[in-house]
Amino acid sequence: MGFNYNKLKDITILYCEDEFDLRDVTTDILTQYTKKVYSCENGLIGLNTFKEKRDEIDLIITDINMPELGGLDMVREIKEINDNIPIIVTTAFSNSSYLLDAINLGIDQYVLKPIDIKKLFEKIAKSLLYHELQDLYLDNLTHIGNRNALIKDIKYKKSHVLAIIDIDQFSNINELYGDEIGDKILIEFTQFIKNNLTSFENTVYRVGDDKFALLCDEKTISLKELENKFEDFIDLLEKDGVLIDSDIIKFDITVALSSGDFINAYTNALRALSYAKEHYIKLIKYDEYKHSLKNNYVENRKWIQKLKTGLTDGSFKAFYQAIVDAKTKEVYKYESLIRYIEEDGTVVSPFHFLPIAKKAKLFSGIIKLMINECINFIKVKHKIVSVNVSFEDIRTISTYEYIIDTLEKNKEEAKLLHFELLETEEIEDFTLAKKFINDVKAYGCKVGVDDFGAGYSNFNMLNELQVDFVKIDGSLIKQINTNKNQELIVDTISQYTHKTHLSTIAEFVSSEDIYNKITELGISHAQGYYFAQPVPIEEID
Repeated sequence: MGFNYNKLKDITILYCEDEFDLRDVTTDILTQYTKKVYSCENGLIGLNTFKEKRDEIDLIITDINMPELGGLDMVREIKEINDNIPIIVTTAFSNSSYLLDAINLGIDQYVLKPIDIKKLFEKIAKSLLYHELQDLYLDNLTHIGNRNALIKDIKYKKSHVLAIIDIDQFSNINELYGDEIGDKILIEFTQFIKNNLTSFENTVYRVGDDKFALLCDEKTISLKELENKFEDFIDLLEKDGVLIDSDIIKFDITVALSSGDFINAYTNALRALSYAKEHYIKLIKYDEYKHSLKNNYVENRKWIQKLKTGLTDGSFKAFYQAIVDAKTKEVYKYESLIRYIEEDGTVVSPFHFLPIAKKAKLFSGIIKLMINECINFIKVKHKIVSVNVSFEDIRTISTYEYIIDTLEKNKEEAKLLHFELLETEEIEDFTLAKKFINDVKAYGCKVGVDDFGAGYSNFNMLNELQVDFVKIDGSLIKQINTNKNQELIVDTISQYTHKTHLSTIAEFVSSEDIYNKITELGISHAQGYYFAQPVPIEEID
């Protein structure tokens, strides 16, 4: 026959035939020469098997006329999933209409029944020629598409969202564990991606030794939504790692996101990835303007290094600014504010480092430090103190758990701790936000909304979240004594909060005129340089 049967030993076949005896005999013969045969009695079972095992199956052999779902209808569905899979049709009908349908579906190999096994293997040999060419588009280790497959698929999608996932310092992993374990990590990480990014349609590719890609249709998920998915994905990987031979191995990844048409999305994602790796940013979206700001590179690197060391060496400290009762001017509580202390004693405001901390995924370290500082403040001063918390903090599992664990260990101090949700960050998951509020309130904490009146202000949100107080954004307070529009907005907020029994805080109160105006509008509390500047704990009575 001139056919090398050894070529079949790594081939997995899906075989669909409703006739029991023929299916049984043919399956038995194929099993002797192939890696595996999935034998199905109709097209519906065959289709479901392919959907489940598509990464394993190399070739399909199917009858045409079957119950539940015919062979050609099954093939039509399979071609939607993988247009390149080699398919051989077996049929007892020489009717040209069936063969014409088969040809139109892209099937160029068929065998008439009763099946001549010799001819079947000849047809398989021809199909395997194509199968060998599949290596142009298939990664042999992970059995997913490679870079060529990604570029080919990008060309056929009009609009898409793309993620490039890079395993950080993978060469070090190979040196530490060996190439065999390194390969297992790549295989398990492929499965980790598939298992944990399942809520939307996507295709996974391996596009380099340590790089993967996730291609999504822009109609099914937006760039912002994909960013949110990967924030959770990164947190989950950091927490769980991957299981290799009963051992948990943890490693870091960098993810770059882009969207657009044709090949631009891929090249832009690679550019963003390079920028992210250089600046130690774990998750980044391609932004043409942002990536053109090359002059900031040196400053960014400097602050990233300061952030990494300063969170443990004491360079970052909490300062405290008094919040007073607007009627009596007596201190009601304090707000904790992060500061960086240079070696010469210079105090640096968060304006210079918070944006970098967020981009470099180092912000969680700051909130944890501030929580500890506030607990210590309460223990020493026995006064109420508030701390800012972002929706990003709530959404990050490790940060959320750290906050709750700290409250559990400091139940008495927790009663004097207030949380200010940063309202300028859009709250996308009210269920999660409400859960956080309920969880911390269970320890006696109070929760308010910071920066209200800016960003995504919504009065319904206040009712939905059931907060205790509202802090009015400083941009509305700065000129409230001279700007009638801002006065009107603040007056509206004040009237609403009075009716809903919420206390209010006006920040950026810097003069007596501003103070008089906010008291005239019925604001209950005030904060600003007119009363006190932020100071370290040592300077508070």
